[in-house]
Amino acid sequence: MKVRKIVTIVEETCAEGGREVSPAARVAVVAAVIENPWAGQGFVEDLQPGIEQNASPLGALIAPQVLEALGAPAEAYGKAAVVGLDGEVEHGSALIHTLKFGDHFRKAAGATTLLPAVEKRGPAGVVFDIPLKHVTDATIRSHHQTIEVRLADAPHPGELVIALAAAAQGRPQQRLAPLSTER
Repeated sequence: MKVRKIVTIVEETCAEGGREVSPAARVAVVAAVIENPWAGQGFVEDLQPGIEQNASPLGALIAPQVLEALGAPAEAYGKAAVVGLDGEVEHGSALIHTLKFGDHFRKAAGATTLLPAVEKRGPAGVVFDIPLKHVTDATIRSHHQTIEVRLADAPHPGELVIALAAAAQGRPQQRLAPLSTER
């Protein structure tokens, strides 16, 4: 795995809807910009060797960093893969949609739910939204949220941006009734 850089973003929302949020709602993102292991090879039928070589080390690298940046237990989490223009969306999916990657984050966060994801292809500076859901119960509406991310110089055409996000709480000022109230 060839890492060009790691970017950490921490967002704190101190007011929402004209009201103070106390404590501030905190969301953290850690994004690794890596060389696409399948770049320049044309269509690769078997992605498994690249998955075996990269997915677990990548998850082990960034999962603890996003939780450290959050500075609190994660209540919601999500993941993203953005593929440079010389790659396929499947390249990003191959790395993030495997337990070899996701279980590092699940274990570190004490999570039991599926890790929501987004994947797309785009040029350097493309904006992507990481979806987040509750770490143990995906039906908890208050924790369904997103964080918008943009890295000005990534991904290069032969790179991938692989990102994890965690929130210390649900949406600021959330007030929707629980899903269980709808019948």
